[in-house]
Amino acid sequence: MKPYANRSGGSGVVAYDIEDRAIVIRFQNGHTYRYTYEKPGQFEVEKMKRLAESGKGLSSYISRIVGDRYDEKL
Repeated sequence: MKPYANRSGGSGVVAYDIEDRAIVIRFQNGHTYRYTYEKPGQFEVEKMKRLAESGKGLSSYISRIVGDRYDEKL
């Protein structure tokens, strides 16, 4: 997994992997989730990919918009 830059300094995200139709995110608590085009959807996944690469806003986006709509807990 690629370390999350955490440019805001307070993120719960520590690492991520970008896949073609999904993103896998590891949180500080050690839990890892896969978000896919099927759940929560293509728009949300592509937004999460952009936020992951920018290193800012990913944890907030997940908590405010995506919530627990992940496809799989790994």
